[in-house]
Amino acid sequence: MTTRRELLKQSTTVAAMLASLGMYPHVAWAQSSTYNAAAFEAKNMGDLMKALGGGTPQESKDVVITGSDIAENGAVVPVGASTTLPGVKRMLILVEKNPSMMSAMFDVTDAIDANFATRVKMGQSSNVFAVAMMDDGKVLFASKEIKVTLGGCGG
Repeated sequence: MTTRRELLKQSTTVAAMLASLGMYPHVAWAQSSTYNAAAFEAKNMGDLMKALGGGTPQESKDVVITGSDIAENGAVVPVGASTTLPGVKRMLILVEKNPSMMSAMFDVTDAIDANFATRVKMGQSSNVFAVAMMDDGKVLFASKEIKVTLGGCGG
């Protein structure tokens, strides 16, 4: 029968071997150099695009926003943003009437599809935007109104 002390010793040995091979799992941390306080504090799309260095947003049928028409609980509203356009460098999910408009930001490379789903908080019924920031500086978006029956931002 293995004792707790032996199990800990074996676990430490395995962890050391994995680390020496470069196979030890690393914790992902947001880098302070990539955090853009002005973007997260923006109250409208114009201020947000200025903070992120984007152009004037244009509505596009090539960008898709998904979500239910009515969310019963504003604390967990499922939404998605996607596009099949080439040259996407960043996808955003924005909630117009939230205290902080930007709810999610995803950096995109050629190695992944620009197709993201998450859950956002919504304090009240609002327009929700999927925004694609392109390599050439264009900013394309789609919007959808989502009605909230119970607010999720402490309201």
